Amino acid sequence: MDIEIGYNLRFNVPAPTPMHLLLHTLPNRYYQPQPEHLCISPNTYAEMFFDAYGNRCSRLLAPAGEVSFVGSGVVQVDGHPDQENWNAEQHPVLKLPYDVLPYLLASRYCEVDQMTEFAWKQFGNGPTGYARARAIVNWVHNHVQFGYGFARSTKTAYHAYSEKQGVCRDFAHLSITLCRCMGIPARYATGYLGDIGIPYNPAPMDFSAWFEVYLGNMWYTLDARHKVPRIGRIVMAYGRDAADTALTTSFGPTTLTHFEVKTVQVR
Repeated sequence: MDIEIGYNLRFNVPAPTPMHLLLHTLPNRYYQPQPEHLCISPNTYAEMFFDAYGNRCSRLLAPAGEVSFVGSGVVQVDGHPDQENWNAEQHPVLKLPYDVLPYLLASRYCEVDQMTEFAWKQFGNGPTGYARARAIVNWVHNHVQFGYGFARSTKTAYHAYSEKQGVCRDFAHLSITLCRCMGIPARYATGYLGDIGIPYNPAPMDFSAWFEVYLGNMWYTLDARHKVPRIGRIVMAYGRDAADTALTTSFGPTTLTHFEVKTVQVR
């Protein structure tokens, strides 16, 4: 299955400002019949590099005035829903690979220490492994109300838990936190998620956030906002939480004036 992806972001930049971008698909993950292209206007040099999580990044000095980032490409995915495995076992912490251990720890938006007592009371007597992770997904899906008006950059997992409101990143942060509390490594993912295999949604496209858990020596995709497996996810970045995966970061005052995302099945 081929999916056409793209975005058009415009910023008002009062003075030359350094910016960091995570606007590329995850390296070495997908075959791309049409390679990704990033156009920066006005024409500005961008340095490419890879961060500690393996994400492809761009760094540039945005000039003063209106600056736009327009991306396009075609990505091939397998066309199957997110993989499920109810037999996937939970690893003892002492048996986990070293590189997975950071995904058990508290991070900027995931207050593991603050929520451990609640998590064990809620999920400690239930099943382990994949079934435990799905129980957390179901609980978060039912506990948190989705709405774009509930978004704010400072909202953490505990805020989403206590306020019972949020957007996709808040569903992911709360799920990640509860999984980590229960000894399941969980990482944050952001990228494209179109409306493939579901009823038509007239709302404008957006980038999406979900999470993955490490069970049975592999990572499994889970999504507490949508709850059910989906088709056509395209990962752009992984990290501990949204602090590691912001698609644009400005090191100075900037204002987002236009935001448009496209993901459409073409074959």
